[in-house]
Amino acid sequence: MKVVVLCSGGMDSVAALYWARREHAVMAALSFDYGSKHNAREIPFAADHAAQLGVRHEVVALPFVGRLFTSALLKEGADIPDGHYADDTMRQTVVPFRNAIMLSIAAGFAESAGAEGMVIAAHTGDHTIYPDCREEFMRAMGAAMREGTYAGIQLLRPFIALDKGEIAAEGTRLGVDFARTWSCYKGGAVQCGTCGTCVERREAFLEAGLPDPTVYASTGPLPPLPAKT
Repeated sequence: MKVVVLCSGGMDSVAALYWARREHAVMAALSFDYGSKHNAREIPFAADHAAQLGVRHEVVALPFVGRLFTSALLKEGADIPDGHYADDTMRQTVVPFRNAIMLSIAAGFAESAGAEGMVIAAHTGDHTIYPDCREEFMRAMGAAMREGTYAGIQLLRPFIALDKGEIAAEGTRLGVDFARTWSCYKGGAVQCGTCGTCVERREAFLEAGLPDPTVYASTGPLPPLPAKT
């Protein structure tokens, strides 16, 4: 199948790009610059991996998101909280309906590029905090993409049942150099090691039994998984 891959430059989406390259014909990798604190750190890695695989890479600018939306993830938002990825405080980093906006644009691009499918790297770790990463949303969005395009664009989500550790393991098998990916929401010179996405990244390599190639500003004790209420 000819596909377009949503690729931010993070662990999951880069692994999805390599998965798609193995399983399908990748027409392009698509990144979005929507004004997040870490876009400038992530997107160059997406471009780097796309170039390595010989895949067209496009960046779509969405300046209205930073101007009109409220989220700690955005440059003008509050500070990124430290703690576990599953903490309720991570809800501050939700950009409202972000995946719906991106997937809508991506579906139009995919059909224009002659693709039949769209690959997104949503996984189980995203489900707690991000409603537009959950399978219920993905099924609904997939149906809208199929019905709303002449090509019947399919929404492929190869990692939807995997956790981050399993993605780290799969990406390693696919030959991903995870040192050339970015997770930290703070977007500093190096990945902080203490925000929710850094904690999730550190846990992933531990759970997969793999060495973590990432340079962190801090590698102190990991916070415990929050108790379910």
